[in-house]
Amino acid sequence: MAVPTQITFRNMETSPAVETQLRQRADALEQYFPSIIACRIAVETAHRHQRKGRLFHIRIRLSVPGREIVVSRDPGEHHAHEEIQVAIRDAFDAARRQLEDHLRHLDGKIKAHEAPAHGRIVRLIAEGDYGFIESATGEEIYMHRDSVVGGRFEDLRVGDEVRYVEHPGESEKGPQASTVVPLGKHHLPPPPT
Repeated sequence: MAVPTQITFRNMETSPAVETQLRQRADALEQYFPSIIACRIAVETAHRHQRKGRLFHIRIRLSVPGREIVVSRDPGEHHAHEEIQVAIRDAFDAARRQLEDHLRHLDGKIKAHEAPAHGRIVRLIAEGDYGFIESATGEEIYMHRDSVVGGRFEDLRVGDEVRYVEHPGESEKGPQASTVVPLGKHHLPPPPT
């Protein structure tokens, strides 16, 4: 780390053993994300009213290029956090997960979900329990009654707008929608010619 780890104890006495454990855990985070600039850790206790024991609160602030990651393990009534080692473990596990997510984001490995396609019903074959959607590009997409969600196949009419997710494989009738959500009768722009 470019800046040495800073540790603060609140509402409790400083503990060299806990401080050593915190520094080791902070150093270990660099295995997951070597570009950590700074790490600030606050450990505090809150006395529990009308009960024995005290709960430990751990807060970690990590400065990394392009972002600050904050973990606040405020256990509420989590009895396991009466043990400082458990509170430390949980806080650093959360910090590691956030660092891994940030690294995946930087590497472009976070999956971006495509928005469902928009189309219009052009044919319905009631006795066959299927129909066809015209995509924005004019292509016909096969749909089966079982792919309709948020409505009933029986309520669909030619001209109704739908959002759909195209199945990666094709059916015997061509491209196929795996999910079809009726939108009602709105106005779609005409397909490009």
